[in-house]
Amino acid sequence: MRSGTSGKRRRVTAPGVSEPGNGLSSNCFVVDDLVVINGMTARTSEGKPAAPGDAYTQAVIAFERIKALMEAAGGTMGDIVKLNCYLTDIRHRDGFVQARRKFFTGDFPPCVVLGGVVFTDADLLIEIDAWAVLGSDPA
Repeated sequence: MRSGTSGKRRRVTAPGVSEPGNGLSSNCFVVDDLVVINGMTARTSEGKPAAPGDAYTQAVIAFERIKALMEAAGGTMGDIVKLNCYLTDIRHRDGFVQARRKFFTGDFPPCVVLGGVVFTDADLLIEIDAWAVLGSDPA
């Protein structure tokens, strides 16, 4: 951060998006116009994996959580400038791509998709994190 800029960090939460329970992480920080969203997975309100075996539905749930955090931060999905997607099996990529089309149109944000990731819960198939710049939505 350069001298003379505010750089104030604020934590953002959203209804329906529970914070990590261990207190070692946060779901979303905003610094100036930069939004950083932690990896979102598909968990029920009880913390159990939702839709075991269904990568598409898990991706939709993860994107819905990202959308809720973006809106709570004062932005839109169109403000997202980078995605990282982690899959337990690269064969789940099609489900991720199909879900992504529900949330983005036009120029999709740059995205890294990694397969072969091991999560702490075997029923989780996908995790997505996002970077955004508030006000950058071209729409």
